[in-house]
This record gives sequence, C-alpha cells and structure tokens, in this order.
Amino acid sequence: MAIPLWNFVGRAAEIDRLTAAATSSRGRGLIFSGDAGIGKSRLLREAVKRLPADRFAVWHASGNIATGGLPLGGLAQVLPADQPVGLSAAGVLRWALDALHQQAAGRTIVLAIDDAHLLDQSSAALVYLIAHAENAKVFCTVRIGEEIPLSIRALWRDDLVEHAELSPMGQPEAHKLLNEMLGGQLDGISADRLYRYSQGNALMLRELVIASMTSNELVQSEFGTWTWTRSGPVELAPSLEELIDTRIGQLSPGVRQVLELVALGEPIGLRLLQNATDELDVETAQERGLIREFRDDRRTNVQLAHPLYGDLVRKRCPATRARRLKAELADLLQTTGNKRRDDVLRLAVLRLDSGTAQDPVLLLEAAVQAFGRFDVPLAARLARAALDTGGGFDAAELLATILMFTDQPEKAITVLDGIVDQVDSDERRGRYLTVRGMVTYWGLSQQSTVKEISAAAEQLTDPPARARVRAFEAIMRLHQLEFADALRLSRAVLDRPAASLAARGLARCTIAHLQAAQGELLHSGRAIAGVEAEAALWRTDMPYLQLALELARGTRLALAGDLRGIDAIVAAEFADLAVAGDFRLGSGYLSILRAQAARLRGRTADALRTSTDACAMLATSRVFAGLAHAERAHAAALRGDTVQATDAMAASDQTHSPGMAILYPWREQARAAVLAATGNLDGAADHLVKLVGKLREDKLTGHEILALHDLVRLDRAHTEVGQATREGRRQSVAHRLTELTEVVEGVLPPLLARHGRAVAARSGDDLLAVANSFDELELTLFAAEATAMAVARLREAKSPRAHEANVRLSALLERCDTVRSPALTAEQPALTERERQIARLAAGGVPSRNIAEQLYISTRTVENHLQRVYTKLGVAGRGELWPALRALPDHDGKTTG
Repeated sequence: MAIPLWNFVGRAAEIDRLTAAATSSRGRGLIFSGDAGIGKSRLLREAVKRLPADRFAVWHASGNIATGGLPLGGLAQVLPADQPVGLSAAGVLRWALDALHQQAAGRTIVLAIDDAHLLDQSSAALVYLIAHAENAKVFCTVRIGEEIPLSIRALWRDDLVEHAELSPMGQPEAHKLLNEMLGGQLDGISADRLYRYSQGNALMLRELVIASMTSNELVQSEFGTWTWTRSGPVELAPSLEELIDTRIGQLSPGVRQVLELVALGEPIGLRLLQNATDELDVETAQERGLIREFRDDRRTNVQLAHPLYGDLVRKRCPATRARRLKAELADLLQTTGNKRRDDVLRLAVLRLDSGTAQDPVLLLEAAVQAFGRFDVPLAARLARAALDTGGGFDAAELLATILMFTDQPEKAITVLDGIVDQVDSDERRGRYLTVRGMVTYWGLSQQSTVKEISAAAEQLTDPPARARVRAFEAIMRLHQLEFADALRLSRAVLDRPAASLAARGLARCTIAHLQAAQGELLHSGRAIAGVEAEAALWRTDMPYLQLALELARGTRLALAGDLRGIDAIVAAEFADLAVAGDFRLGSGYLSILRAQAARLRGRTADALRTSTDACAMLATSRVFAGLAHAERAHAAALRGDTVQATDAMAASDQTHSPGMAILYPWREQARAAVLAATGNLDGAADHLVKLVGKLREDKLTGHEILALHDLVRLDRAHTEVGQATREGRRQSVAHRLTELTEVVEGVLPPLLARHGRAVAARSGDDLLAVANSFDELELTLFAAEATAMAVARLREAKSPRAHEANVRLSALLERCDTVRSPALTAEQPALTERERQIARLAAGGVPSRNIAEQLYISTRTVENHLQRVYTKLGVAGRGELWPALRALPDHDGKTTG
C-alpha cells in the first residue's frame, strides 16, 4: 500500500537553527549530515519552506548519480536554460551567479541542495562561490560515509557554513510520526517495538509500516487503536531490503559469515566470534559500522549495529546453512564452558533452532530464565520443547502457567490434564493445585475454584506444599472481597517456617494490598519494599509474583496520590521487560496506572490515549480488561466525550471478571464520573453516596476517602453519608473526611479533609490554600477544581482576591488538556456569545468604538455588555479581563484563552 506524505513531526531545534542561519548576518548557511533515511531531505524541505518568500528567493536542487558527470548537471533545475556559449569555466560560474542574483530581484538567495555529496565538480564549485557571495545562503544535506566533493567539504572547513550532524529521532517524535502515518493512534507497545526496529530512522520506520500494512500485521481495534501483531522476525518488503542493502553494501565471504553468526546468535561473545571466524573479518565488520561491541559485566559482547540488518541477513541465509551455523555456535559455547547463567538461555535457543535440542533439563532451565525475564513467547517455546523432549511434570507445570498468562486457559487445562498421573507427591500436588487454580479462577472465571482449592489443601500433609496452596487461596479470597479469610490465611503462611520464600512473598503481597485498601499505607509500603528486596530469590520459583506485587504497589500509590511514585514504577525494569517480552498482562496494568496519573495531572489526552492502549493490550484478558475500560471511561468523561465514556463503561461491565471484585472501587468511581459528564449530577452524587456506604461496610477506608472527595468535587460537602445515629442524624461528607484523617495514613487525607471543610464553609481563601497544596503534589486537576471553586466564592464575597484567583486558575488550566469536570464548569459564570465576543476584543485592546463598528452595534451597547461581563467575572476593568477569560471554559470544554 502507499502511505501519503505525513505531516512533518519534530526536529524543532534543527528548523530553528536553519532559520537562525538564514536570517543571521553572520555565516552563509548550514549543512546537515546523517545516515540514509534519517530524515535529512524532509527536514531541509520543511525548513526552507518556512522562509518568507518576500525576503528569500529559494531554489531547490539535488545531487544524483545520473548528473554526476555533467558540468553543472546538479544545478540544472536551478539555472536558466539559455547559457551563453564560448565562456570559460570561470566565466560560466560568474554567469550562473549573476543569473541567480537577477532572478532573486534583491531578495536573499537561498540554495537548498539535497544529497550534495553527489554533485558534480562544477556544481560544487558554484555552490562554494555562492556561499562567498553577498546576500546569499547555502543549505545542504550530505550522507555520512560518502565521499564529499572538496568544494562542499570546504564550506564548513573554511567556516563559511555551520555543520550539524542529525541524530535519529527520539522515541516521542517517532510515536507521533507513526500516528501520522496511520492516521490514528498506535498502541504504546507496538510503537516502542517499531521504534526499536527502526532505531529512529524515519525512512525505515515508513517502510516498516508499509510492509506491516501490506501483510495485515497492523490491525485496528474496535475503539480505533492500531496494534502491530507480529511477534517474530520482521517480514522485509523489497523496498526495505533495498534500503538495508544500501547501508550494508558489498560483503566479502568472510565478513558475510561474521554478520551471519552475529545475526543468528546475538548477542555473541567477542572471543567466541573470533574463534569461529577470521579476526580480520571481524575488524572489517566493525570498521564498516555493521557490528558493534558492548560490555556486559566482564564480558565483551557483539551485536549488529541495527536490528533490521539481522532480519535481512537471516532471511538470506539458507535454512540448512542457518541450522549448521547455529549448531556450530552451540558447540563453541558449550566448549567454552557455558560459564554464565545467561549462557544457558543462549545455548538452549541455539540448540532448539538448530534441531539439536535433546536435553529437557537444559530447555526447562532456559524456559524458567526466559519467564523470569518476562519474555513470554520465548518461555512458551522453550517450555513446549522441554515437554516434548521428556520434561514431564516440571515442563508441563511451567507451560500451563505461561499459557495462563498469555490468555490461553483452555490450552493450559489440556496440558495439565496430560500430567495428572505424574502428581505422585504432596510437593507436586501443591504445585499442580496452584497452577490449575490460577487457570480456572483467573483464566476461566470459575469462582468455585476457591472452595475446591481450600478443600484440597486440607488433604496435604507436606508443610511447604500446604503453605503454597494457602497463599494462593488467600489472594483469591482477597480478590472476591473475603478479607478476613484472606488475612487469616496469609498470616498462617507467614507463621509457617517451612513456607517457601515465594509463598511468603505472595502472602505479604496479599496483606499489603489489603492494608493499602484499608488506608494503612505506611504498613503496606514496608511490606511491598520487603517483597521487592527479595525478588532475586523468588523470581525463579514464581516470576508472576511480580504482578501481585505491582498490583499491591500500584493500589497503594494511587490511593496515596503519589504520582511521582507511579512515574517511578512505570519507568522501572519490570515495565521495560514486560513490554519487550510481550507480557501484556503486566504492561497493560502499568498502562492503567500511567493513565490514572495523567488524569490526576489534568493531562486528559494522555490519560485517554494510555487507557485506550491498555484496552488494546488487555483485549483478551479476563483480569484487568474491565479496569482498563473503566479508566478509559473516566478519562473520556473528564474530557466531556460522553459517547465514548458511556460506551467504555458498558465495555467495562461486559469484560469485568467477578474474580476481580477487589477492583470495584475504581470502576464505580469511574461510573460516577460518567454520570456527572452526562449532566446527571444528582445521579452521580447518589451513586457516590452508595459507594461510600459499601466501602465503609467493607472497611476499605483507603478507597472511601477518595469517593468522599469525589462528592466534595461535586460541591456536596454537606451531603449526609453513612448509617444514622440513635438521634437519627448522619455525618456530612466533610465531617467523615475529617474523621478518616485519624485512620488513613499519608499526606493526602488531611488535604482532602481540608478541601471538604473549605467547600462546606464556602471559604475562597481556604480553597486557594488547598489548591496550592494540591499543586505541590502535582494533582493539577484537583488544584484547578479547588481554584475554580475559590474564584466563585471570592466573587460572591466581592473579594479583591478574585482577580488573583482567576490568574491562578488560568495558569493551572494552561497545564491541563481539555477538562470538563463539574467543578470547572458549574463554578464559572455563563457568558452569552455576544458577551464573549466583546470581552475577547476588549481584552485584546480593541477600543469600544472599533468593537461597535466590527459587530454593527452602538458604542453604548458595547459598554453595557462590558459592565455585565465585569460583574459576572468579578473583575474591575479591561486590564483584568484576559486572565479571567483564559480560565473560563468555552463551549467545547477548552479554555477561552
């Protein structure tokens, strides 16, 4: 398929540098150098296109092989066709310069030359001459590694022009470019994978997208997000092969063998590579930039300079030769002693790929390593091979676990059914029960699993096996809201000295999650830190414990309003491993957390995009899909997109698993936000009151305090909640928030209680103080809402601080995307469209007389409208209008400013 020319993305610094070079009195231009496909040509076109035509006469030229032998052939498209005859070489150059000056008609000459390294000598000499001329600028691109004409090289050697070497695009720019190419949003994991393959090369990125679209590997989900479905090597299109061929160049047989060995075994030890090939060929490959060295602890490893080199080399290597080379690499690796733990995984993959895998112990150990790195596809492949070569119970247990985490529970059950006769000890029965329990409870949503696994545990006499099963039973009971049993079972596991480290870690995660939900944030944090500190000891036995750890930690951070803490975990090693290894359950949950943080910062576009990514990642999940759609609904509601918010909430109800009931507070808060977005504020408040009652009944005070604060944000601080006392009275929201500060730990609860009291007292000054505290925690959404409430209260009181609050609100909203929360809209005065028109013009300094002429009304009418605007906005005159208008939501939910 053909992809149209996309809108230019990024390179703002480079464009600014070229513009500065064009307008500066110093210097005569700029040369961009870089690799093929990095974006030099597009950058040059876009940059010179922005130069004003009344000041600059811009000519475009490009060097190419076809005109390389013709005098002035490279500039043929620039120079007039009627070249005088009989001129000397120097005369021709002077004529050409004069002709350009005549055509420029007094404007500055700008000569923009793409691929200047391909210019013929005469054209290069003319470019040098133009750079010396008055009122002229030269801008060129050259490719790194190519022979450059001496006249072009002299441009920066003689300090006539600046020289800038272009680096590859950064990841954010590449993501924007991918969205431009597709005309829609690409999910974050797919964007990261495509970026890694292209290494920021725009042309390679384009060719990858074209190839993936042609092979139907880029698919669009029902809610519009694109996903790259390929999990193996990239299928190279002919145009992409040609591009890579250009970069690799001609290879001698020896250098080709070096590339083949690295492509088939990377990363490969330098010493091993030198033993398998000629050392001079290795040096040649390094000098040509085809391979690169890097240090890994005390070993020097080698990998290809670009991931796509490997795809091309592997594609062109005959299958029989590839198998032979991999077998030779495996033999060499085994001969060197297989000294490092990583060598086990590399050796197993080489044996598997070469058809020489016969040792189930090696394959199983490698599969455990791969799963411990969350490389799910590779772990599944190795575990399957281990089972097929006689790995027995251990291989089947691991394979079934991996299938569970790749949303294939039915296949997992089939694998487990095949080893029932091998469950011949309590130790194996304990492991079998936990794996089968995971699959049936989370994979197949069978809640009866909890009773079944509890009864089976009673029959176990081996203490470690029983502790393992009880730890799993505990976390299942937590997820179906049986908190007392979950806590009792978890403590029983911790009380058993015979319990394995992994079982104890799972029990501590269960307790930490419950503590966070109940507001014991400090205790929860200490428990999480303890489990994390022992990760290296439990990861081999139970790598998926990391998911329970992240769920407990994420819950704690979200309840604490600790956005910096969320930033830290979504940038930590597990996040990278989950993305790289296609562990979608882990990366999907972290995307939900990232969306929550973005929403609380008021970055609603990021929140919606990231939560939509999570929905795409978790499309087949029975665990977190309901939560992902709820977060998408919450973000859409905050943006005023009621259609998407309603649809997303319905999708949440449809995909939510009853085995994940522990997630209900987040989903019901999102439901209240959707109700509010549709204008049903009373319905939203009633829903939150019921939610508060249930959370209080379940003793989830960590969640309760957030639901209470949602009522404050709806200006319902006086609303009564909870059960009535003997006197028939109930607590107000503000009173209950204050009471919970004695129960819920952390810095956020007292601040939420202050917000509730300030709203109840209608104190603008107190609301401003609360807003400042929210802002210090980066809770920009709450800060803006509190400030909006303060503006309204101060206007009511005709306080002189109303203008200051308006300025503050304007600054906060500048840091937000589109926000349509009730607090930001209900608290703002309504202006008619005519009043908005007049206010905008007046704020811009337009006199009343001119406003009247522009709108075809009288000057008196303009002044009357302005007085009403001043009164509504609580400002003293025109000088205070602009900040007030910038803070005022427009009809589309964006601020007027």
